[in-house]
Amino acid sequence: MRVAVTGATGVIGSVVVPFLVSSGHDVVGLARTPEKARFLEALGASAARTTLFDGDGLAAMFDGADAVCNLATHIPIGLSGLRPGAWRVNDRLRTEGVRRVVEAAREAGVRRVVQESVSFLYADQGDEWVAEDSPLAITRATEPASVGESHVQEYACGSRTGVVLRLGTIIGDDPMTRFQLRSLRHGRPIGLGSPEGWAHVVHTDDLAGAVLAALSAPSGVYNVGAEPVRRFEMVAGFAAHAGRESIDFHGTPAAPRRRCPPRAVGPVAARELGPLHRLDGVEPAARQVRLDLVRLRETQRDAAMSPTPDPDERPVPATPELSEAERRRRRALVFGDVLPDSTRDERGDEGEGEPREGSDEWFRRQVPPHHG
Repeated sequence: MRVAVTGATGVIGSVVVPFLVSSGHDVVGLARTPEKARFLEALGASAARTTLFDGDGLAAMFDGADAVCNLATHIPIGLSGLRPGAWRVNDRLRTEGVRRVVEAAREAGVRRVVQESVSFLYADQGDEWVAEDSPLAITRATEPASVGESHVQEYACGSRTGVVLRLGTIIGDDPMTRFQLRSLRHGRPIGLGSPEGWAHVVHTDDLAGAVLAALSAPSGVYNVGAEPVRRFEMVAGFAAHAGRESIDFHGTPAAPRRRCPPRAVGPVAARELGPLHRLDGVEPAARQVRLDLVRLRETQRDAAMSPTPDPDERPVPATPELSEAERRRRRALVFGDVLPDSTRDERGDEGEGEPREGSDEWFRRQVPPHHG
């Protein structure tokens, strides 16, 4: 199958392209610069020198393709996401960019479009499982992704297939993961929302399998990610890798003696995300946030509580002390054997801009949930 990939040199595309090539597909990737073109050729793909907003260039790139995979994103990293207009480019990619990709695919006679999307579109379902037909919460943060999905759904018909992959938050070989680890090492919190809320994540190693499966899946929307974990458990995994003992969330004082905050701290990322939708042939890999949850919960259940607990509050479990061997084991399970020092990401610098005055409250109200 000939597959055209936009966003081919980004976090998602850089793992998808070589996987498709090794699976026997003829891959052409969009490259905006000669350096990007050489990078794609080194992966075994051919390169098309154009941009996402060049309709004629896209149509020429898609000519003869059996499928188009649009994986283009531009996610601001770290505190740079607080700046006014930081999400403008990404929003435009999800609206105008997707529209142009779909139009070019239609003009070139392509019969299948696969579109990357995000799973934080869903409305809060509490502890209930979230499925593809669960209600969405359309806000200023989620509207661009929803608009992009609608373009693909309108493209699908009896003779064309449109597949939308709602990915969980990406961890692994990506700039946001490294920013969060760096923040933890400097004593800064990374947790957002309620510690008891749910997190839906996907490892970079598992993105390629989902895209490959989408090349033969029927039209529709698919959730892609690992089994859900509590947010404080996910942050505990990051903390173990960074050598930190505290599990801290934005909007709360520093948690003493490795205690997880017991209450919700704000509306940011407060949506509870649910199950892994297993496309045919795609199973969650061992590196998808395997935090040894059973052992972690048992240890926390037996750990010492606060000496003067409030009977009206839930007890606060302590995070167990971790040996160096245990830290290495969890690091390998969560992030793979090696966490690269650099990334092949075309999405810009890893900004660490300073938060604005009163940033805790502003952060909770304004920053959209991150998706890698």
